[in-house]
Amino acid sequence: MTDLLTSFPPSALIDDAVGTETAPRVDNAAEVFLTAPVAHRPHTPAVRDRHGVWTYAELDAAADAFARVLDGHGIKPGDRVLARVGSIREFTALLYGTWRQGAVLVPINPGMKAFHLQAVLADSAPSLIVVESAERAGAEGLSWPSDVPVLVATELDLSGPADPEARTQVEVPADRLALLIYTSGSTSAPKAVACPHGPVVFAARAIQARLHYRPDDVVLAAVPLSFDYGLYQILLCALSGSELLLSGPADHARLLGFVRDHGATIVPLVPSLGELLVRLAGRDPRPTGVRLFTNTGAALNAPLIAQLRETFPGASVAPMYGTTECKRITILEADGDLARPGSVGPALPGTEVLALDDDGRPLPPHEIGELCVRGPHVMAGYWRAPEPTALRFRPGPEGVTLHTGDYGYLDEDGHVYFRGRKDDLFKRRGSRMSSVEIEAAVLDIDGVREAALLVPEGDRDMVLFAVGETDRLTGEQVLARLGDRLEPAKVPDICHILPALPLTPNGKTDRKELRRRLVEDAVEDTTDAH
Repeated sequence: MTDLLTSFPPSALIDDAVGTETAPRVDNAAEVFLTAPVAHRPHTPAVRDRHGVWTYAELDAAADAFARVLDGHGIKPGDRVLARVGSIREFTALLYGTWRQGAVLVPINPGMKAFHLQAVLADSAPSLIVVESAERAGAEGLSWPSDVPVLVATELDLSGPADPEARTQVEVPADRLALLIYTSGSTSAPKAVACPHGPVVFAARAIQARLHYRPDDVVLAAVPLSFDYGLYQILLCALSGSELLLSGPADHARLLGFVRDHGATIVPLVPSLGELLVRLAGRDPRPTGVRLFTNTGAALNAPLIAQLRETFPGASVAPMYGTTECKRITILEADGDLARPGSVGPALPGTEVLALDDDGRPLPPHEIGELCVRGPHVMAGYWRAPEPTALRFRPGPEGVTLHTGDYGYLDEDGHVYFRGRKDDLFKRRGSRMSSVEIEAAVLDIDGVREAALLVPEGDRDMVLFAVGETDRLTGEQVLARLGDRLEPAKVPDICHILPALPLTPNGKTDRKELRRRLVEDAVEDTTDAH
């Protein structure tokens, strides 16, 4: 198999999911991930949900069964298979089975509304659609394409042993697409990151080389599998031979019991899940076997990290930074934030991170610039979107450089410090500032659990939202205490106290919803300091 620790350029063929004759070859990603655990740990649990468990041998058989289903429907290499499926075992069979057929999986969150889903269907043009269950086959206001088969995942026959001699196994070039992952952007237009087999395999291996999942680990995936943070847990578990625990949003009230019942040792987190686990553990402080929390997507704040360490003794925290366009960019060693507060770690092995100025020149340590990435984990661009691809994926003498649109700096040792999106950096009253900096200062105030700042926009000044103990915390108090921590120009005039921040399906703060509430005057508690 091609050594994927050596760089190759992402394919320009993002308009159609096909490879080229000159592309470096790679074994089908399904075999890259499944071959070793099936051969060496066939009877070890591979994936468990609320309804049951599959061993690696059973997962292998289920994946092959789904590949045969696809073959029966005439699905060819390069065809798109859209999966509107949540956190159930069947998703893993859909993933590996689609790859075995040489097709492209398009994972979609079941909570996606018809408005966006209709656009995704038109953009991805799937040849087959899989939904989770019969009652979720439709979406309000949505009509599935009449000429596309719609299957129900929970009704598929995925049982029966796989015959190794008859197993579906399509060889693919490294630059043939494996995934189309739709990102949540600032507009309603759908935009999918085109993820070829080669970069997907490289990224998973590089993450595993840094995180060191073990064969005896049990990994709780409570983040959506349509979110690449959740999806890659499937791949990391296969690489390490560990067990994957799947938990969907409907079961989150019982999440801590699920952790204890099945001995979860690794828990990937976004802030909302971290807050939930701390609250649940406050009601039931019995110990767990958790040894590692990882974090990406939206950063855990320092108070929450401290609460996790206090609530789950013996558990380490590994902050990470990534973007769907290259999966993961940096990973900090477990508890490395204690020595390097604010760092999200160095670049993955075999990759490079730079802070560039507006002219594309590397900046010296501690100078803030755009964080840009090079390496074999850089994906192929945006599906059928040449202009956004040209803007973000820029070829050059040293290969393709991914311009993330994020800003930060590197220290002398190559550790990255994230300072926000370009839109998070702004000037107010003559001073340059960052929403990340202001939110961090708000979180330092006793009683504040979460914070979100809307930066100035048009005629509107910046607006702060805080979550805390509403019976003893007012917006006026937050602003006064913030004034003790920041220069006057960095203190907003307005602070709203909310019971909770609105979240996207991936667990990130939904700033579009916060803007909507302001426009519709739907925020009740407002404090104007002036």
